Amino acid sequence: MSAAPESASSSPRPPTGIDELLECVRAGYERIEAQEAYEAAQAGDALLVDIRYAALRERDGLIPGAHVVERNELEWRLDPRGSHRLPEATSHALRIIVICNEGYASSLAAQSLHQLGLHRATDLIGGFQAWRGAGLPVE
Repeated sequence: MSAAPESASSSPRPPTGIDELLECVRAGYERIEAQEAYEAAQAGDALLVDIRYAALRERDGLIPGAHVVERNELEWRLDPRGSHRLPEATSHALRIIVICNEGYASSLAAQSLHQLGLHRATDLIGGFQAWRGAGLPVE
């Protein structure tokens, strides 16, 4: 008995490198610069979410008013329908700005939030380092 030939639709996709993946992900939304993120947060128009791990937060400090949410909890804490959500995560229309250390992991995190229906999620270009480099508040 011979196996049926694989159709084109069942053949595996060629691997994608991280650079291509980031380019594809980032094409799906508009990223934000540090000053614009600061102004949006100050105006109450955006929720800043810091996904950096504890050692980086301890080393470099925190952005005042940003919510610290570990990356492995992000979707559970921001899903408006989730039982473990942040109190502020009440709507899929919420503007969320995800911040990592340099702006790479946050892009993938923002894309994951888009998959949950949080269509205004974005990330900070250059991450926390860009925020600090722009002279914005850090505690």
